[in-house]
Amino acid sequence: MDFQLFVDSVPAAACVVSVEKLENGNYGKLRIVTGNKPYIDSIERPADNLTMLTKKFIPNSEYTNYLTRDMNFEDACYNAAINKKCIHAYAHPARFDVWFNMTFLPLVYEDGNICYCVYIMEVNFKPDAKRLSTISPDIASAVLETCIKLRSPDDFKETMASICNDLRDLCDSEHCCILLMDTENRKCSVLCEAFSAGSKLLPMEHYIDDGFYDIADSWKDTISGSNCIIVKNEHDMEIVRERNPIWHKSITEAGGRTIVLFPLEFKNELLGYIWAINFSMESADIIKETLELTTFILASELYSYRLIDKLHVLSSTDMLTGVMNRNEMNNYVDALAKSSSEKSVGVLFADLNGLKAVNDGEGHIAGDQLLKNAANALRDVFAIHEIFRAGGDEFVVILTDVTEEELHEKEVKLRRASEKYGNVVFAIGAAYDSDVKNVRLALHNADELMYVDKKQYYELHPEKKRGIIDKRRGTE
Repeated sequence: MDFQLFVDSVPAAACVVSVEKLENGNYGKLRIVTGNKPYIDSIERPADNLTMLTKKFIPNSEYTNYLTRDMNFEDACYNAAINKKCIHAYAHPARFDVWFNMTFLPLVYEDGNICYCVYIMEVNFKPDAKRLSTISPDIASAVLETCIKLRSPDDFKETMASICNDLRDLCDSEHCCILLMDTENRKCSVLCEAFSAGSKLLPMEHYIDDGFYDIADSWKDTISGSNCIIVKNEHDMEIVRERNPIWHKSITEAGGRTIVLFPLEFKNELLGYIWAINFSMESADIIKETLELTTFILASELYSYRLIDKLHVLSSTDMLTGVMNRNEMNNYVDALAKSSSEKSVGVLFADLNGLKAVNDGEGHIAGDQLLKNAANALRDVFAIHEIFRAGGDEFVVILTDVTEEELHEKEVKLRRASEKYGNVVFAIGAAYDSDVKNVRLALHNADELMYVDKKQYYELHPEKKRGIIDKRRGTE
């Protein structure tokens, strides 16, 4: 068969791929038999962001001479050449900053155990909305449902949990999970996960420890520049074992037999991963096509969510100490005062004694460190969202659904916790109210009690007296 004549008749970049068929149903080597001029040019004269492993095309060479081994490319060639299926894909592989519109067409001609297919590709330097939307009705329905849920007014995490469960149903998998990656702090967190009924797989919290980030960080090398990795059988799992033996051991020991793993990336930033374990192998093609589009949408939403979350942190956090700021405290107090809840409220004012003496005697750097140590002492006793820096050297803790006894136990713990930070000494006032709507009254009472405690402290330690003891009253 004249392969050259055939590919030369195709206007887009095209080549003929040979696939070695093995007796056990697997495949051996894949070779680029020949290509037309646009395809050869893509190797020998590539665009800046399409550089291949070599710039010399040699007919009938293994495709790995030009590209890093790609399980998805191999699977498509296998299905086209051996299973005689027509395959189409529109994907954004991580190794290239472009989108590939790919078609794999089977050729009837075979030479012994060597089967052939035609690979045709079109390169888009930006995602083509028309290409992305050219999908089957079932996939379109699933993706549209995801989009509608993302636009709902429900809590974002609850929405994502619902979507995760939908994706698990779509994949007919035992487990589906969306994992977030904090590359700056090298930490992982589970956004949501879903299990099939009767699954014996353990939740991800069982596996996420200080060393798990290193495993997750290794996935990009395992995917090896493709847009995902799909492990459907022992042959694919063996490739995973060769590339990433630690992850292979982790999957198999956890009970994983098959897995589809997609990175969640937006604007060249890795946000996390989504995967399904022990999925229906008969639906592998549909799963891949659906997740290719769904992850594109989810990554955009996650990027926006994380950006909004960062903006919220900046607007609500005291940048020096890391606790909540006064603006966040005011918003929280307003919300509690309007609440219909029947919970109780406890307020603890903690004013840092001796800050002015440190600022005057040792400088503001030392004063800032004292404030940080004070915040650390508070964090040792209270959750971060309960602590507010009201201003200057004043901190406020607001607790809901607490007893009066528990509030005063916390006060005692705070005094003990501050002892391990050297010169951190608090003037503390604690007030309780059985009705959370009376939070402002509790704030007022705690403030009054704090100033009584502060006055007693300076009477005992006049050498640490500030220039102004009572800023509200203006007394010296």
